Amino acid sequence: MNMKSFVICFFMLFCVLSYSQEKTIDSLKNVLNHTKNDIDKAELLNAIASEYMSSDPKQMREYANKALELSKKIKYRIEEGNACLNLGNVNVILGNYSLALDNFSNAQQIFEADLATDLKNSSKIKNGLARAYGSIGIVFSEQSNYAKALQYHLKAVRIYEEMKDGARTARIYNNIGIVYQALKEDFKALDYFTRAQKLQEKAGDMTVGITTTNIGNIYLRQKNYSKAFEYYTKSKNTFDKSSDARGLGELYNNLGSYYWQTGNLPKATESWEKAIAQFKSIDDKFGISDTYSHLGNFYYSQKQYNEAMANAVSALKLAKELEVLEQVMNSEKLISSIYEKQNKPDLALEHYKYYNIARDSLVSHENIRKSVQAEMNFDFEKKQTMQQEAHEKRELLFKEQNKRYQLQAIFGALFVILIFGIIFLIYNRMQLKKTLTLQKELAEYEQKALHLQMNPHFVFNCLGSISSFIVQNGTDSAIKYLSKFSKLMRLTLEYSKESLIPIDKEIESLQNYLELEQLRSDKMFNFSITKSDLIEDDMALPPLLLQPFVENAIIHGLIPKKEVGKIDIDFSLKEESLICTIVDNGIGFEKSQELKAASVSIHKSMALDITRKRLEMMEAVTSKTSKVEIKELKDENGNPVGTEVVLHLPIQYIK
Repeated sequence: MNMKSFVICFFMLFCVLSYSQEKTIDSLKNVLNHTKNDIDKAELLNAIASEYMSSDPKQMREYANKALELSKKIKYRIEEGNACLNLGNVNVILGNYSLALDNFSNAQQIFEADLATDLKNSSKIKNGLARAYGSIGIVFSEQSNYAKALQYHLKAVRIYEEMKDGARTARIYNNIGIVYQALKEDFKALDYFTRAQKLQEKAGDMTVGITTTNIGNIYLRQKNYSKAFEYYTKSKNTFDKSSDARGLGELYNNLGSYYWQTGNLPKATESWEKAIAQFKSIDDKFGISDTYSHLGNFYYSQKQYNEAMANAVSALKLAKELEVLEQVMNSEKLISSIYEKQNKPDLALEHYKYYNIARDSLVSHENIRKSVQAEMNFDFEKKQTMQQEAHEKRELLFKEQNKRYQLQAIFGALFVILIFGIIFLIYNRMQLKKTLTLQKELAEYEQKALHLQMNPHFVFNCLGSISSFIVQNGTDSAIKYLSKFSKLMRLTLEYSKESLIPIDKEIESLQNYLELEQLRSDKMFNFSITKSDLIEDDMALPPLLLQPFVENAIIHGLIPKKEVGKIDIDFSLKEESLICTIVDNGIGFEKSQELKAASVSIHKSMALDITRKRLEMMEAVTSKTSKVEIKELKDENGNPVGTEVVLHLPIQYIK
């Protein structure tokens, strides 16, 4: 396969062998006619342009220009870049590589500029940039600038690998393999062809037929005929499924060379005849001319000069029609050699002159092409340098903007922290003020509780009892009573200074109070105080909290009963709470409410209200449950048999 064939395969791979159907184009045009949104229109124009790639380059250029004009108008950068890619492909098809390179370079510039700024569409931009790199690589490959071609193909393949786009990665691998094949670096070429083949087979991509043909060509050049035939067979199976006439024609040309080299001459001519049939089915004149050239050289080697002449003349005719100087030169040389073998020196000389003319024209054309290529490369390098400088300036500007944004973000964050700090300080101050207020109120209520504990009514009753004991010559009883009374007063005054006292001290205070009341009431009741073993020694509760409930139980529950009663006090733990339970077997809560004297009722209700308020404040300070429950106890017949008071207090410790 000559270099021109390489390039055709090269471009076919990049364009994914897209034989556009009129039906698809008509459908896209119909959608375009009914679309009012300019963004959708730009995308549709580029899609239609892409569909015309393999059938009508002029229509492709027309729609690509429309897409470019509209994209610039609405500043739709992605479709502007895609339009440049389409225009570049048009110019590659038309052989205008200088313009193609400009188009691809413009696309590259657009996508590179947007890559760092348009993060939302980064996937589309990366895809466009990879296509631009790959297209530039194709142009450089056609210009035989293989170093540049590889540079851009490798840029493209890195992006496709990062995006995990297996299909496009495989095509670039194939392009890289063809470059190495042109450089006769078979090992590297084979490596990339094999990579492409694996990806294509995994994805079920029919272009794998071209890849396996390229692998077969390498093995044929190395005279590894068994391997060459193995891969040609794989290609044949693929092309039979995909109906790729051009790919099948190229395969038959290569099979012809394989059979010629391995000595199967009938198979060689049969393969070339099949190649001509395939090329004729798609009117591929270059492919037909190339095959006639193969046949001409084959028959010349077999000394079948008439058949050689017929094929050489056919190849020459098509080469002149296509203006392929290299083919014209080779055909003229072959014809001259045939005439020489047929002993026709005049005709041999004439065609040898034509051969020299074609050779000189080709050399001249090559010189011009190299000059244009050098100029093109210079312009491209200059443009790339300018683009690189512009890109570096944008990067610098972007970094400066980032620094500014970072500083703004830092100052913004510091400002927010400052505001939150001020709010926190204000909130802390308010909480502190609230806590101090609660503590002040708690102290006031504790003082009120102390005053209520030492209310005149209770003190006068105690003094009256002492006086009665003395008058009745109960000196011992009077002394004992006075001792307990003074101890209770001392404990009450002592505990009032503390916010918390140990539970054992509270039990001692209650013990003294109950014994005092027991003496005063002539043992009208019995009592018991119990404590759970789970309660630790340093567990504590607020002072003067239980006595109002105990006093109520005696005065309003047991004394009105007119018989010996009982009070049970229990301290226990339940989950996160200290449970204090006071149970009496008096007349019951409802009945006692009815019998209360007005003055006493007011006094005692104040004591209970103050206690409830203390519990509420305790809950606010500790953020733990503090509550009191009072319920009447009844027997099976619903008659009252006493009252139960349960206090739920937070577990606290003496610090």
